[in-house]
Amino acid sequence: MLKFYNLSLNNKDPVYLQIALYVKRQILLKKVISGDKLPSRREIAAQLNINPNTVQKAFRLMEEEGYVHTSGNQGSIIYFNEEIFKRIEEELTEELVLNFIHSAKDVNLSFKKVIDLLSELWEEA
Repeated sequence: MLKFYNLSLNNKDPVYLQIALYVKRQILLKKVISGDKLPSRREIAAQLNINPNTVQKAFRLMEEEGYVHTSGNQGSIIYFNEEIFKRIEEELTEELVLNFIHSAKDVNLSFKKVIDLLSELWEEA
């Protein structure tokens, strides 16, 4: 069962989005598998010391995006197939690259310098 104790919340992004992103990252990192159970909304709220309504909002989003299924008394499970996995991978990769681009532009790095540095450091990492 996925735990949320190690999710460190920031003050910048809405908490419900941070919860959803955390679950997506766990899927991408293969720390969870399709069929893994999620804690109840109240348990997650207690783990993160937040309002249960915020957790409910995160679950609604995750269900709408298709990687969490909830069925009555059975609780909620993580669900993904190859298509959902690829969609999550593309979304998180694009977000990572966009954040990097914005950071590089903030310090006035040129495209050429960034590409040269990436080429140089890619093999070393």
